[in-house]
Amino acid sequence: MEPISVLLADDHALFRDGLVSLLSLDDDIEVAGVANDGLEAIEKARELVPDLILMDIKMPRCNGLEATRLIKEEMPHVRIVMLTVSEDDHDLFEAIKNGAEGYLLKTLNAQELVDLLKGVFQGEAPISRTMARKILNEFALQSRRSEPAAIDRGDLTRREIEVLQLVSEGSHDKEIASRLCISQRTVKNHMHNILDKLHLQNRVQAATYALRQGLIQQAQQHES
Repeated sequence: MEPISVLLADDHALFRDGLVSLLSLDDDIEVAGVANDGLEAIEKARELVPDLILMDIKMPRCNGLEATRLIKEEMPHVRIVMLTVSEDDHDLFEAIKNGAEGYLLKTLNAQELVDLLKGVFQGEAPISRTMARKILNEFALQSRRSEPAAIDRGDLTRREIEVLQLVSEGSHDKEIASRLCISQRTVKNHMHNILDKLHLQNRVQAATYALRQGLIQQAQQHES
């Protein structure tokens, strides 16, 4: 397989250079270029057309949230993951609304970052457990204010509902596989079937629907 081409957008040169060195150690990842701010990220995205952009939020000239919106409008196939120090709810929800596939904090360790970035291309959403719960809780609240979709809850199997429960708790495929004693491939197959049955696009939408319909329990507001 071709290595994943990555564009790094961060205005802190020391952090950015360290990230270049880290990602370059992995044969499956190729750093295609770097950007110092949001406007340069847009220009480099047009020039390089990377598979993935790692985007900081607080940058001069054009912040990462606005850059994400503009890039996704022009190049919807390019995946964008926010890598930031911000745990602010507004930044999180704006990033997802603007099309970001993930939201990671700079506090995670090196191997976790590499694994989560690779997971983007396997259908996983790289979002920290705490931030994932914020998204689900907010989207579930919004969904309860709107008319529920006319989908037969009986279409989902017991195992698919178990998978959805763990997704709502912020678990990734490896964790779900371990908890349910099944393979990661089986987890991916279950998610594919769930999204197909519910006519939805991603895990967040599926978990939100399940919460709204009472198929799964609300995630607890503390770290396990």
